[in-house]
Amino acid sequence: MTDPLTGEHLALDLVNTRPVTGDGRTDLLDTPRRLAAWLALEPALQTGRATPTAADLAPVHAVREHVDAAVHALLHGARPPRAALHGLTEAMRAAPAVPELGWDGSTVTATPRRAGRLGVRLAAHLAEAATDLLTDPAVGTLRQCEAEDCVMVFLPAHPRRRWCSPTRCGNRARVARYYQRHKTP
Repeated sequence: MTDPLTGEHLALDLVNTRPVTGDGRTDLLDTPRRLAAWLALEPALQTGRATPTAADLAPVHAVREHVDAAVHALLHGARPPRAALHGLTEAMRAAPAVPELGWDGSTVTATPRRAGRLGVRLAAHLAEAATDLLTDPAVGTLRQCEAEDCVMVFLPAHPRRRWCSPTRCGNRARVARYYQRHKTP
C-alpha cells in the first residue's frame, strides 16, 4: 500500500488519497480499514471510538470527487463545476455542526458536534474543510506536483516549491537529473 501524503490542507489531503502508482491510479480510501488508517493520520478527523464501515465510504468518496473537481478547475483557471459546489453544500447540510454546551468546572464551553452516521459526519467535516480552502485567497497559489507521473496537489509555503514532497517526487527528480548529467553517451 502507498502511504498517503498528509500535511497539506485537509481538503487537499483528501484529494491526494488517489495517487498514481506503478499499477495506475490507486484509491487509498477504498476499504473501511484504509479509511480508518487515513483518519488516524489526520488529527482534525479523530472519530473517537467510531470505526468506519462500508456504508461510510460512499459519502466520503462523494465529497472527495466534488473537492477534486473544484480544485482541478481552479488549477486550470476555470470556474468550479456547479455540481461540485452544490454537492459540498449538501454534504454540510446533511450533518451540520451544532454547538453542544457543557461545563468544564469553571466556565461554559461550546463544542461543535455533528449527528448522523460516521460517514455522513466525516463528509460534512471534509466539505467544511473544502469550503475553507476554496474561499481562501491562497487557493490562487494551488499547484500540481511537477513530477512527471504525479497527480498530487498542494499549496506551496514557499514560492519555489515544485513537488508534492521533497522525499517522494523531489528526490526522484533530483536522481533523474543526476543520472542524465552523468550517463555515458
